[in-house]
Amino acid sequence: MKATLQRQGHQVSLKRMSRLMSSAGLSAGTRRGRINTTRAEGSTVATDLVKREFRADRPNQIWVADATYVPTQEGTLYLAVIKDVFSRRIVGGSTRARQGSELMVRALQKAVSERSPQGGVMHHSDHGSQYTSTAFQAACQAANITPSMGTVGNCYDNAMVESFFASLEKELIHQQQRRRFATRSEAALKIFEYIEGFYNRTRLHSALDFRSPVEFEQAHTQRKAA
Repeated sequence: MKATLQRQGHQVSLKRMSRLMSSAGLSAGTRRGRINTTRAEGSTVATDLVKREFRADRPNQIWVADATYVPTQEGTLYLAVIKDVFSRRIVGGSTRARQGSELMVRALQKAVSERSPQGGVMHHSDHGSQYTSTAFQAACQAANITPSMGTVGNCYDNAMVESFFASLEKELIHQQQRRRFATRSEAALKIFEYIEGFYNRTRLHSALDFRSPVEFEQAHTQRKAA
């Protein structure tokens, strides 16, 4: 928040910002835990190629994926996303009324369609049955994407996507606590607007030297062209 205010021409200290937020009754939100994904018995698990080294030198080198849920008055909406490790950009997403492999397949297909990776992409996820399913493995193979899966029960394997879910919860869903989304369609639209209109293009990330993911990728492209 301090970085955002500074970019808008406001000079404010952390203490003053904290005091103003407190006087206005504002505080940081908290989020629910994500959905639990379990491995289907007899399923094929990919090798852990990332080994918690979540660093990339270029876009479309490592993608990390996970899923969560959003409550609505109509029922639960499931959300799967794919995040580019290099720029922290959400490159693929999918929403459905049911949690299943199609949710993850559609998120992957969206990422491939949007990014057109030229091979060499690693897709890192947990051992959930949706990711170990035949349908998802076939989608990876068709797109020439190499699956990678972390160790069981290690919170650090999903930390990068968890950080996005925490931001989504605090900055969008938390604001709806007094009035839950009326329908799944409304929630899906608001999530899309949050990702494409704010998170990827406007929201500043400390890990990117307080730039947005789109800004960070644009700077990378300019350096390569120079």
